[in-house]
Amino acid sequence: MIYLQLFLSFMKIGLFSFGGGYAMIPLIQKEIESHGWLSASQFVDIIAIAEMTPGPIAVNSATFVGYKAAGIVGGLIATIGVATPSLVLILIVSRYFFKFQDHPVNKMIFYGIRPVIVGLIFSAAVFVAQTAFLKEITVLNLSYMLENFLYIINFKGVLIFAISLICLVKFKINPILMIVISGILGLLITI
Repeated sequence: MIYLQLFLSFMKIGLFSFGGGYAMIPLIQKEIESHGWLSASQFVDIIAIAEMTPGPIAVNSATFVGYKAAGIVGGLIATIGVATPSLVLILIVSRYFFKFQDHPVNKMIFYGIRPVIVGLIFSAAVFVAQTAFLKEITVLNLSYMLENFLYIINFKGVLIFAISLICLVKFKINPILMIVISGILGLLITI
């Protein structure tokens, strides 16, 4: 049953996601939460791994989530689920797209989709930032969060972010090298 749930969930994600892998992250998060496959911190770890490994982030995320939820077969099924809608749609659309690419309705559709994609990517960034910079808390009350601001901030995550931002912007360090350095800093800080 979990295999069918993985396939259908990731097929739905692949079918209704526009804008690439980063735009899929909120949809993947919602599916994971609704099925209880992973915790929020595990999901953020999977996003980090999916970004570091070669290939599209959506496919990598689906593979890792499927693997964590149901082993190797689950990873394979989730990957097939997320890739199937794109394959089918590309085969259908490619046949007709060039005939209608300059049609005003087609241009308006793509013009309308752009802000939604930016919103989805921003939503994913906020989720990752919350998980990286804030400790897990059970009370989601704004007054509690303001009163205990210093307690709920993950200073280690903020410190690594600040160091990496300074190194990337001011010293123009290669982003790949910065990922390695950040990983080492994270390891050293948690020891």
